[in-house]
Amino acid sequence: MIKVLVADNHPVVREGLNAALGRTEEFDVIASVSTTSELFDALAMEKPDVVLLEMDIPEVNGITALRKMKKDYSDVKVLIFSAQAEDVYALSTLRAGASGYVSKTATISTLKNAISKVAEGGMFITNELAQRLAFDESTNKPRRFFRKLSTREVEVLKLLASGKRNKHVAEELGLNEKTVSTYKARLMRKLNVDNMVDMLQQAKALELY
Repeated sequence: MIKVLVADNHPVVREGLNAALGRTEEFDVIASVSTTSELFDALAMEKPDVVLLEMDIPEVNGITALRKMKKDYSDVKVLIFSAQAEDVYALSTLRAGASGYVSKTATISTLKNAISKVAEGGMFITNELAQRLAFDESTNKPRRFFRKLSTREVEVLKLLASGKRNKHVAEELGLNEKTVSTYKARLMRKLNVDNMVDMLQQAKALELY
């Protein structure tokens, strides 16, 4: 039986997952939490095989929480289960240590398959997502844009797009302000813009906020 820890701030989602997974012989939902502090409290007491993690879980952003989990609980597999833009976040979360990414539009069957595959030590992304990550449908050529942005750059861009100043971005990500300024300059260069307004427009186009 695969032990699953559900980390999602939406009560309906948690209850739905408990109902869908908890009534089977294959899965055991051993804990259900709504914040990152609850998540790490649960990890200190429980030993899940797979953590089902929402990207926008409160207190600490999903990628930062993912990094901390992989550092402190390296044996735990993490499957991202999110409504956030797959094209942007799937690659970033995989780079940060996730074993898979499932959209909240997926079927229960797909989710169960993903959990099983991740629990066995595999990786999971949908075929459609793999194709979108690799190709630009408009030109049928390899897509290079998202590969330009590192996981940390995506984090910084998302926080800046949400209206946070350099100081607050630095505090949330554990960086200094000078480093955030460096990331901002790098983002402008990679996104081919020369001001914050255009950069935030790019973030909006990428569905970062």
